[in-house]
Amino acid sequence: MQKDIETLFGHLWDNYIQVTPSALKVHQLLGGGEPIVNDHVAFRTFNLPQVGLEKLAAHFCALGYEEKDEYVFKAKKLYAKHFEHADPDAPKVFISELKVEELSDAAQAIIHKLVAQVPTHLTDTSAFLYAGAPWQVSGSDYQTLLAESEYAAWMAAWGYRANHFTVSINRLAGYDTIQSVNEALKAAGFVLNTAGGEVKGDPQVMLEQSSTMADKADVPFSDGVAQIPSCFYEFALRYPQADGSLYPGFVEASADKIFESTNAM
Repeated sequence: MQKDIETLFGHLWDNYIQVTPSALKVHQLLGGGEPIVNDHVAFRTFNLPQVGLEKLAAHFCALGYEEKDEYVFKAKKLYAKHFEHADPDAPKVFISELKVEELSDAAQAIIHKLVAQVPTHLTDTSAFLYAGAPWQVSGSDYQTLLAESEYAAWMAAWGYRANHFTVSINRLAGYDTIQSVNEALKAAGFVLNTAGGEVKGDPQVMLEQSSTMADKADVPFSDGVAQIPSCFYEFALRYPQADGSLYPGFVEASADKIFESTNAM
């Protein structure tokens, strides 16, 4: 089982760095050649039956992951759950889905048109999780979605892949605080997400998070190529609970701002 988990996350990582080359630079900067422990990986999707949250989650549950908490992001029209594995070294998984029915009729029509193109059996295999966009989308449809929901536009362009990986600062040699990580990143030229402040959360909620702004990469839309935000890298510091174990969950107010790492700068 552990081997299967490592194989899946290896595929996810390889797919992620293709459109997020800055992630390798982060590894060189913070890891100094040593392995970096991944706190969690996040995915996005639409809440339509063919591709909903549970379709993605099923592949992790088959590897022994268990559903934990759920989250609602009302303003962004999102619902999410996170999943954990009994193996403490296995990264957590955070999956969100867009409430398509809360968008305009025009946006809903575009999304339904995209999802109708998904091959019937694609979601049956774990390769679905790093399949990219299994549909054709036009730049004009992307712009229509972008005007209404950055999340919807990102999904239309990038599809199924890790939206971000996350460095576990608790397991990072040479850094004791999230501020020291942020300062090292900024000194090296990385641009951080400042929505809600560079550091989201605090010791009181037992989780501090920060993130880079997404890289930019070319997307071959059906009516031309455009360079748009792709994926980003997150950094998380967890605090101990009363029993001494690290807080394992997520904080809605902080995650809400982390989503904005894929906004255009």
